[in-house]
Amino acid sequence: MIQENIKQVQKNIEQACCRAGREPQEVMLIAVSKHKPLSALEEAYQCGMRDFGENKVQELMEKAEVLPKDIRWHMIGHLQRNKVKYIVDKVYLIHSVDSIRLAEEISKEALKKNVTVDILVEVNVAEEETKFGSTMEEASELVSQIAALSGIQVKGLMTIAPFVENPEENRKYFSKLKQLAVDIENKNIDNVSMRVLSMGMTGDYEVAVEEGASYVRVGTGIFGERDYKKIF
Repeated sequence: MIQENIKQVQKNIEQACCRAGREPQEVMLIAVSKHKPLSALEEAYQCGMRDFGENKVQELMEKAEVLPKDIRWHMIGHLQRNKVKYIVDKVYLIHSVDSIRLAEEISKEALKKNVTVDILVEVNVAEEETKFGSTMEEASELVSQIAALSGIQVKGLMTIAPFVENPEENRKYFSKLKQLAVDIENKNIDNVSMRVLSMGMTGDYEVAVEEGASYVRVGTGIFGERDYKKIF
């Protein structure tokens, strides 16, 4: 099932790229593997997946310990400052940096471990009270502040759009994030690239791709409905 699902998602991404006049290689598929058993991740790995997204630090660490070392781990969930030290040298990209205090902690731990951490600034484009993230108005200043820190490179922006029945309802949020990235790019801030837009999930990733997503985060669309049983 997982193999068929991956092929279908990749086909959908290719078709969305075609509609938008983009090249499929511009879009990276991240398999959101939170709460998924190792066997499911191993199956996805055998199908060629190398980018996996986790929401919890402990789960990411446990899986990274036993799964192949060429996997690129993405921290996509809210990151608490006291957990930063555990993952700065294990993750490929932190998608969810939403405050200068969190960024300062990442910088401190990165310098301790002599690594450079790639991050995205999370923006709450839809202004949902239940979601983390900078406001649209504050995002540019936050990017500038983070870019001045050592041990961090700002690679772009991330947003989590609302859960909707009709993915078209989220197009406006993806479009706004893309425009925000363009505006920030035009400021030519040192240590800032806006090449990465992490947006779009199982229900709306095709629309996100049409609006410029470079990373889409797909869990249910690959692994099926979530199972909260023990992951090992």
